[in-house]
Amino acid sequence: MLKQFYHLQSIEAGLDEVGRGCLAGPVVAAAVILPKDYTNALLNDSKQLSRLERQRLRVEIEREALSWKIAEASTDEIDRINIAKASFLAMHRAVEQLTVQPEHLLVDGNRFVPYPMIPHTCIVKGDSLFASIAAASILAKTYRDELMEQLALEYPMYGWEQNVGYPTPKHRRALLEYGTTPWHRKTFGPVKNVLKSDELTSQKSTDLVDLSLGYS
Repeated sequence: MLKQFYHLQSIEAGLDEVGRGCLAGPVVAAAVILPKDYTNALLNDSKQLSRLERQRLRVEIEREALSWKIAEASTDEIDRINIAKASFLAMHRAVEQLTVQPEHLLVDGNRFVPYPMIPHTCIVKGDSLFASIAAASILAKTYRDELMEQLALEYPMYGWEQNVGYPTPKHRRALLEYGTTPWHRKTFGPVKNVLKSDELTSQKSTDLVDLSLGYS
């Protein structure tokens, strides 16, 4: 059974994000404030649950939480400020939209950019220790998985309905064969390499044209 709270007397919001290691799609964060007496024996880190279990818990969390919000940081923001800062940005956006003002933030992981005027505690593997963080991980993952499934309808070759943007062999092969999309993170290694290769190919074609013009 997960711990129900870190500070008994504080209104706590659990924070978690998903999608940091993906090659495509936004990073998504959730903030969840649960009642102090909330329990569910099934609640756990979203990665340890089946899809059906996550969906069932999602419905219950959205119904039982005192407040919850989901927010994103876009691929452009990830490329501009880096994935760690984009993850914190998404978390901040989720917190600022909560309809109940938290007095303390429980953050999954070992780093966080402080949110103005609200103290926080970082918990390594917090999504397997505290109920509010686990709840946030479930909301963020179910939301992002559905988003990537929708994007897969437009870009079916990358297998996003299954890999949700992570660098699986199928995703990597599709990158080499079809190139990138507007949803790919241009600063991530495999994507950057494809863009660099395309740029070199384009430059070689331009050089050949220039040479042919020189002999005309």
